[in-house]
Amino acid sequence: MYTVIGGVQSRTFRVLWCLEELGVPFEHRPAAPRSDEVTTVSPLGKIPVLLEGDAVIPDSTAIMTYLADKNGALTCPAGTLERARQDALTFRILDEVDAILWAAARHSFILPKEERVPAIKDSLKLEFSRNLERLTGEIRGPFLMGEDLTIPDIILGHCGGWSRTAKFPDAPAEFVNYLKRLRGRAAFQRTVAYGG
Repeated sequence: MYTVIGGVQSRTFRVLWCLEELGVPFEHRPAAPRSDEVTTVSPLGKIPVLLEGDAVIPDSTAIMTYLADKNGALTCPAGTLERARQDALTFRILDEVDAILWAAARHSFILPKEERVPAIKDSLKLEFSRNLERLTGEIRGPFLMGEDLTIPDIILGHCGGWSRTAKFPDAPAEFVNYLKRLRGRAAFQRTVAYGG
């Protein structure tokens, strides 16, 4: 059985949602970054962490990729052109959406006050809006890759909620509809029940 360590109001949400979509059993242990529970298994102190037996896997995207590949769901088969396209979307979302939200968070409350540059957030919000507009125009159906939910949908869906919490500009109407489809999924609703 899998064990997921990390608080729900973090990237841990993505892993829990992925596991709910896969329908596999797991245990969730809420924990804060750099807490004893986290650093005992992962010296980096970052969340989420997935435990499977003695194996420790950090990083939400690495965890979801492993789980999707192992369970043959939420992903295109490795070695296919569709998988290359899926991976390109994943890396792009991490670079153009997730990283921007993370930079804004760092300059809002994570970095020590003397290291924060609040003015950078205006530039980040503009870049985020441009990137989201382009990504929205590339949605191929109900989901990014077409008819089936894949890992990039989980990442982008999580970032969509994060951007609202961070008071980023409103998303295009088509993106809002896309988020509604994601949030209407039973697995998403079960994940929200964890406290996210």
